Amino acid sequence: DRIIFLRMAEDRGIEDYKRLWRLTERDNTYSGLVALFRQADSRYNSGLFDFSRTGDQLTPGLKVDDKILKPILASLYFPQSPYEFSVLPVEILGNVYEQFLGKVIRLTSGYLAKIEEKPEVKKAGGVRYTPAYIVEYIVKNTVGKLIAGKSPQQLKGFRILDPACGSGSFLFGEYRFLLDYYLSWYIANDPEKHRKAVWRAGEVWRLATAERKRILLEHIYGVDIDRQAVEVTKLSLLLKVLETETNESLGHQLTLLHQEAKERALPNLDHNIKCGNSLIGPDYFSGQLIPNDDELRRVNPFDWATEFPEAMRAGGFDCVIGNPPYGFHQ
Repeated sequence: DRIIFLRMAEDRGIEDYKRLWRLTERDNTYSGLVALFRQADSRYNSGLFDFSRTGDQLTPGLKVDDKILKPILASLYFPQSPYEFSVLPVEILGNVYEQFLGKVIRLTSGYLAKIEEKPEVKKAGGVRYTPAYIVEYIVKNTVGKLIAGKSPQQLKGFRILDPACGSGSFLFGEYRFLLDYYLSWYIANDPEKHRKAVWRAGEVWRLATAERKRILLEHIYGVDIDRQAVEVTKLSLLLKVLETETNESLGHQLTLLHQEAKERALPNLDHNIKCGNSLIGPDYFSGQLIPNDDELRRVNPFDWATEFPEAMRAGGFDCVIGNPPYGFHQ
């Protein structure tokens, strides 16, 4: 996720081109990669690059052989890679990762890594990704009708939830819809009065980075039982925050943000996108003095009042939308 984020940022002009590739020209490539991740944390502060005590303590201490890592990094660039990452739709990541999320890595007795379909995925006949046109139709007829004609002030505290978000196709669609709605509202209501929310790039008005962050943190919430799915959802949403940015525009936005609140470019989504079983509450284990650790990890009950205290104190979510967690074909 981190490598793909930085590679897409390169082709969008937010990061220096070939920063990742230049690591292949040196020894101890992995330590150089971790150093890039740390720089990215100071720039973006998204949670994606968090190596603090409460973040990822595992990655910095790993040892990865150059002969493994160098070909992976080199394969992200021409001529080995046919892709122009700046025009790669963020939605495509969800489609790719949906397939990845249906796989599990099993270590054999001979210490070989086997990649296999998860039993539940095999039983269901493969992974199903929700097509974009279905997401757009449902979002338009739910979120669209709930927010129609409302000002940003009237939408304060408006919360949308996907309780089984997978790799985030519905959350991504909701966020994109909200960005379009807010921008249209500001343009129609004298954008010069809302210079903290929008800024002019030539003849075009754009939402400021701070406003894109605020919209995401205020309105978008999700839960999934799969930790990998949660991370992919976060990645897709973070890339959407930066979608229209270049290094120049981001630098301009960051200067303003730094002057005002010493903020960094991206929001931390740990309080919005959570991992847990949204169908099972903590009372599942009531009556058991000490729940079995393996079962606790497998069931992963979700306490709504603890995980989303502000939303639950306000009476819950204004809109619940998404694909339910299917168990059987019927």
